[in-house]
Amino acid sequence: MTTDSPMAAPPRAAARAHELHKVYGAGLSAVRALDGVSVDLEAGRFTAIMGPSGSGKSTLMHCLAALDVPTSGTIEVDGTSLAGLHDKALTTLRRERIGFVFQAFNLIPTLTARENILLPLNLAGKKPDQEWYDTVIDAVGLRDRLGHRPSEMSGGQQQRVACARALVSKPSIVFADEPTGNLDSTSGAEVLAFLRRSVDEFGQTVVMVTHDAVAASYCDRVLFLADGKVVDEIHSPDREQILEHMTALQARVAGPGEPTAETA
Repeated sequence: MTTDSPMAAPPRAAARAHELHKVYGAGLSAVRALDGVSVDLEAGRFTAIMGPSGSGKSTLMHCLAALDVPTSGTIEVDGTSLAGLHDKALTTLRRERIGFVFQAFNLIPTLTARENILLPLNLAGKKPDQEWYDTVIDAVGLRDRLGHRPSEMSGGQQQRVACARALVSKPSIVFADEPTGNLDSTSGAEVLAFLRRSVDEFGQTVVMVTHDAVAASYCDRVLFLADGKVVDEIHSPDREQILEHMTALQARVAGPGEPTAETA
């Protein structure tokens, strides 16, 4: 008699969206930014969200990160449904379970690097886990810059401060919105390498909105949006695969006879 081997448990979702719709405005001026998006973002993986301008990728991230409210549909973050959470509960969830990295760094100019990194914990009235803090600081290579203010650091250093700030509270998921958009290629590569390392070595979950095929090639998975829908995805991508998918997607969105980004 043979016995069936047990099925492997499905990967845990750090965040999940189901039938997500987001409409801005009403009537003839209504804009449908999301049109029935359902997606699971697996824990411990690096996921990129890509798509043409106006595809809904930033709206999707903002809804998943509890920065915007969908018109309909459900969202879970770390097993917690966002539906019905009052403002205080949402603020606590964003502070304790979600990390953010923005294109514009969003550092407080009057605070030192160390003070900026520890700001989310200070706001929550918590002390840092010293061992974890040291691990993060060494991983981003900023120990000799902790006493400097943002104006005394390069763009790449400021973004690494932002990355450390996002990770120091041990969030369930980190959302990165065009994190290399304001950086040169060398600084951008340093930030992407750190995000990749945070997934591989620390088990972090990172979701990144980007238009850059090189940045997306650091990821485990790339989701492609168009017209508010998830229309494609690839796993373990390289730059050429991503460019091929984006070119096809832009041609599809442009329609016959209209210029794509490559021909415009």
